[in-house]
Amino acid sequence: MEKTDQLWPGGFRFLFDDALFQPSTDSFLLGDFVRLRRGDRVCDLGAGTGLLGLLLLARQGEATVTDVELQAAACDLARRTTALNGLSDRITVLQTDLRDLRALPHGAFDAVVSNPPYFAPGSGAVSENPARGAARSELTCTLEDVCAAAAHLLTYGGRFSLVFRPERLAELLSVLQRHRLEPKRLRFVHHTATAAPSLLLLESRLGGRPGLAVEPPLLMHDAQGRDTAELRRIYFQDR
Repeated sequence: MEKTDQLWPGGFRFLFDDALFQPSTDSFLLGDFVRLRRGDRVCDLGAGTGLLGLLLLARQGEATVTDVELQAAACDLARRTTALNGLSDRITVLQTDLRDLRALPHGAFDAVVSNPPYFAPGSGAVSENPARGAARSELTCTLEDVCAAAAHLLTYGGRFSLVFRPERLAELLSVLQRHRLEPKRLRFVHHTATAAPSLLLLESRLGGRPGLAVEPPLLMHDAQGRDTAELRRIYFQDR
C-alpha cells in the first residue's frame, strides 16, 4: 500500500510503498553520518524510493543528488517524491543497473552513498517479496559491485559512505581497498551501551592516504529503553 510521511512537521514529505522499501533506521543513520559541503554532487547507489537523498538535502540543501535505482516502481515513487517537494532542480532519478558502469558517469560526483544489501548469497533469510529480497540480500548486486560503481562515479578524493553489518567488516575493508577506496571514518551503532554493535557506518576516500578514525559509538537507546537525544536529533524530533 502506498503511503505518505514527513521528515518533520512542515518538512519534506516522502512516498513509500509497503510492498517495496519501507523507511528504515539505517537510512536515517547514514543520512546523518554523511558529511556534505555546499554544492556537493552526490550519487545514491540503490536509492530505492529516494529517502536517503531527501535526508541529505534536509541537512545540506545546496547539494544535488542523483538516485540510481534498478526497479521501475521505486523510481516512480522517487520521482513523485521529488516533484512533491519541488526538488526537481536538486534530485535526478536514474533507472539503471549499477553494475553497468557504462551507464554511469565517470568521475562526476564528490560523494557517493549507499545502503547496500547486507547479506551475501547463501546467508540470511531471503524475503519472498522480490523488492525486499533484493534490498537485503545480494541477489541483483554484490558488495563488490557497489564498491566498483562508487569508485567509478567518484572524482579523485571523493567520499563513499555506506551503512553495513559489523560481521562483514573485514570483507568490506578489503573490497574497498581493492577499489582504491581508503577507509577514513568508522562508527559503530549499538542499540544500548551494553549491546554488541548491530550496524556500522563507514566513510572511505578515493585515492586517500591510510589512516582510519574510529568515532565514538552511536547509542540508539538508554538503559531504560528510551531513544537517546542523538537518535531523536537524527529523526528530526527536536525541530
